[in-house]
Amino acid sequence: MAENTREIVLDTLLSLEREEDFSHRLVRAVLNKYNYMDERDKGFIKRVTEGTIERQIELDYYLDQFSSVPVRRMKPLIRCLLRMSVYQLLYMDSVPDSAVCNEACKLAQKRKFANLKGFVNGVLRKISREKEHLPLPDETQGRRAYLAVRYSMPRWIVDLWCGQYGEERTQRILEGLLSVHPVSIRFRTDLAEAERRQLVDRMTKQGARLTQSSALPYLYTMEHAEDLTQLPGYADGAFLVQDASSVLAVEAAQIAPGDAVLDICAAPGGKGMLAAELAGAKGCVTARDLTEKKTALIEENRARMGLENLRVEVFDATQTDAESVGKADVLLADVPCSGLGVLGKKRDIKYRMTPEKMKEIAALQRRIIENSWQYVKPGGVLLYSTCTIHAEENEQMARWIAAQFPFMLEEERQFLPGEDETDGFYYARLRRQRES
Repeated sequence: MAENTREIVLDTLLSLEREEDFSHRLVRAVLNKYNYMDERDKGFIKRVTEGTIERQIELDYYLDQFSSVPVRRMKPLIRCLLRMSVYQLLYMDSVPDSAVCNEACKLAQKRKFANLKGFVNGVLRKISREKEHLPLPDETQGRRAYLAVRYSMPRWIVDLWCGQYGEERTQRILEGLLSVHPVSIRFRTDLAEAERRQLVDRMTKQGARLTQSSALPYLYTMEHAEDLTQLPGYADGAFLVQDASSVLAVEAAQIAPGDAVLDICAAPGGKGMLAAELAGAKGCVTARDLTEKKTALIEENRARMGLENLRVEVFDATQTDAESVGKADVLLADVPCSGLGVLGKKRDIKYRMTPEKMKEIAALQRRIIENSWQYVKPGGVLLYSTCTIHAEENEQMARWIAAQFPFMLEEERQFLPGEDETDGFYYARLRRQRES
């Protein structure tokens, strides 16, 4: 393994410490930058970076047991170097322990910390010797403390979910978030079954492994395909990346051919694309988001998918557009949220989110609904959704909408990792009551 791959991981982790970007975007940017590298080396960079972030609480717990300096007091470079090295020791059997320790010491010296080589080497070799018997919090003395370290989740989130779902169900959610997360794709709904099967066969011949969803025939999970843009059908707009929960939410909106649909928080555009397909040529979909950067993502996919009935606009959902009042058969409100349902893909959200931020987000959600509910025609549908696992943003919000505005809650569903083959996701279908 070339030494520079470890240095790339180290620099990526340091950027995340400085909160220069979110991990999923930063890792993607790093892999694009080093796209010329061997696939094995790129795989190593991705695995170690994402694994170190995902397991950070657990890694820090072990480091604090074996280091004379607490993790919080270490130099940032040494802290990141030790974390990524311990991850390799514990979770990458293909990398010899001696190589992990030696390469860590070389990196410490290269990055002007030669005086700490002995410290780095000592900590890592102690953990290497004891890695089959590393201590976790005593489960019998405190189940939640154990769950927080074992599944590397901030204690306050563990407490939040235990209060909602109980400890056993919370453990299943935590296990689900740490499991492998295959990419989820959906094919165009107007593709004939034979054409879809032909594309699946062609993708399989290129090395991808696809599994059809039991929920909908045009939904698949995909593994062993790093660059989806090179797969058959991508350039022609035959498929796009979209989680099953997102697809099922749009299906729950009961969009009919000819409907007028307004998607007020649309980026990156998956829900709006599916809505446009369901509404058909006689229907129309307006997809909005806050910035040109976000709407550019929607426009890129719209053009690739060839959806002429989809219009993309920049608009602030916290403001009311008088011209849209009473125009929508269906309003899609996939509002900003705490993101606790997608921690398996956006791994550092759990370290940045706080209970105080969640209160602010819930207030923002209410502002958006207050300024947009009137877009729905009497008898029309408001489809409220989030990618989180948090009652205040989900079930409680749906009930608040029904209590404050002329809507009746018809259906709601909370998807949970570890129980459903999806991200953590929530939707509620509310129907606007007809005027008496």
